[in-house]
Amino acid sequence: MAVSSARPGPGIAVVTVDYPPVNALPVQGWFDLAEAVRAAGRAPEVRCVVLAATGRGFNAGVDLKEIRGTAGHAALLGANRGCAAAFSAVYDCEVPVVAAVHGHCLGGGVGLVGSADAVVAAEDATFGVPELDRGALGAATHLARLVPQHLMRTLYYTARTVTARELHRHGSVWQVVPRAELPAAARGLAREIAAKDGLLLRLAKAALNGIEPVDVRRSYRYEQGFTFEATLDGVADRLRAGFGGRPSSPAGEGR
Repeated sequence: MAVSSARPGPGIAVVTVDYPPVNALPVQGWFDLAEAVRAAGRAPEVRCVVLAATGRGFNAGVDLKEIRGTAGHAALLGANRGCAAAFSAVYDCEVPVVAAVHGHCLGGGVGLVGSADAVVAAEDATFGVPELDRGALGAATHLARLVPQHLMRTLYYTARTVTARELHRHGSVWQVVPRAELPAAARGLAREIAAKDGLLLRLAKAALNGIEPVDVRRSYRYEQGFTFEATLDGVADRLRAGFGGRPSSPAGEGR
């Protein structure tokens, strides 16, 4: 289980998440991911970062087993901070970030993708924020960057998922390809971006972040406060306990 980095070509860094079986990340995993993305973006020779994953799906969110198995609120607070760190690392990365998504992309996965600059997806990719079924709140900030407002609310309230093809129609997914072609497609887009001047790319990233109408960091942290409120009320623990008996979903989805 790890987060790794590679340099497959000039100007490109690939950060890969590998937490089998479903890429539900523990607290430390989120912080490790944040550091790997920040380090890649700081490297002067890197002009584009690809964020990818191995295994059954791109990301299943927070490891709820860790939260349920840890006394007190330390794991929940750690997950909140770790997710915020990882999402901010992607959003604030000094160079553009291309998310390469396959399989399930849930909760925290949507947080990562919604923080990225571009998305390339496999035909089997599905996106959703099942927080209301997991006793949590969050990532609506990032889902709202992928779909229109009313669709975001409907998806959030129902905990339904949407396909890569649907997001492509909304313009938030750049390209949908067969799963076997995903790495090449994501790196192809990264190469096109990395062919630009490195300084101008960094200036462009800062400029585009600066004109965002919503402060995604503050918006997400605001959402997280309601997750903690749900935990103190007890409803979060009741829903998480029920989730533990449903093995058909990616085990461990959370934030």
